[in-house]
This record gives sequence, structure tokens and C-alpha cells, in this order.
Amino acid sequence: MRLTTLIAAIVVIGLGYWAYHQTIQTQMADRQVDRLQRQIAAEHERLGVLRAEWAYLNRPDRLRELAMFNFERLGLLPLAPDQFGDVAQIPFPPPEPEEVAPELLQGTSSLPEGEIEPL
Repeated sequence: MRLTTLIAAIVVIGLGYWAYHQTIQTQMADRQVDRLQRQIAAEHERLGVLRAEWAYLNRPDRLRELAMFNFERLGLLPLAPDQFGDVAQIPFPPPEPEEVAPELLQGTSSLPEGEIEPL
């Protein structure tokens, strides 16, 4: 009877240690999730600031002033309607031919020509 009591006590102590260890790991994972969520929120805020700066720097009036200021130094040409083209003038590469699967080429049907093979 004392042996079973000793084994039961050891099992209870072991399970208590395991439960405590799992609690600590859960708390650490929870802290890490909180930290990552704070980092994500900070990056979203930073991204919003960068988008606002980009919109501010790309204002048409500001870009026009920069272009006029640096017109001669950059060797820019004034815009003219004949500088724009049509989409039809773009030399697109020809489409690549579709490849047929090798198993379809090898598996010839024994049906007479013109008949459709059932699914």
C-alpha cells in the first residue's frame, strides 16, 4: 500500500510540474504574440506616414516646379501630343505555344476516327 501511495505522489508531482511548465510556456507565447502585434501596429503606422510623405512629395505642382527648375540641367523636352503612341504600336512578344502533356500524346485511342471516347 505504501508503494502505490509513493507512486501516486510521484505521478501527482510530475503532473504538477508538467502543468506549471505548460503555463509558463503559454505565458511566454502570449507575451510574444503581444509584442508582435505591437510591432505590426507600429509598422502600419509607419507605412501610413510613408504613404502620406509619398503623396506629399508627388504633388503635381511640386513636380512641375522641380521640372521647370531643372529643365535645362536635365535636358528635358517639352511635352507634345506627338510624343504619345497607341497601344497597337507596342511590340509585344508572340505568345508561347501551349505544351501538350506527353501522356496524352502516348495514349492513342482504339476508337475509330470521329467517335468520342466516353468519360
